[in-house]
Amino acid sequence: MTHRPDDHETEPAAAAEDPEAALDREVPSFRAAIDELEAILRRIESEEVDIDRLAAEVARATELVEVCRGKLRRAEVQVTQIVQKLDEPEDED
Repeated sequence: MTHRPDDHETEPAAAAEDPEAALDREVPSFRAAIDELEAILRRIESEEVDIDRLAAEVARATELVEVCRGKLRRAEVQVTQIVQKLDEPEDED
């Protein structure tokens, strides 16, 4: 297996070793997180990831999945609130 650096690659090993490093990392947009997840998956499936980096790649993928889940939950709450406002009767002045 060989490992080729990728533009999406930042230091996942550092984040996996130091939980505070993950907090310092900027939270990606939903699209950026999905793109990075897809890149990690492609590397793993094509066996591009060196075994020494596999755990770091999986740890980063886990972080990205949590980011996406959180963004989806927030969007769901916002949409629900908007729909509820639409269902409220209009105040008559």
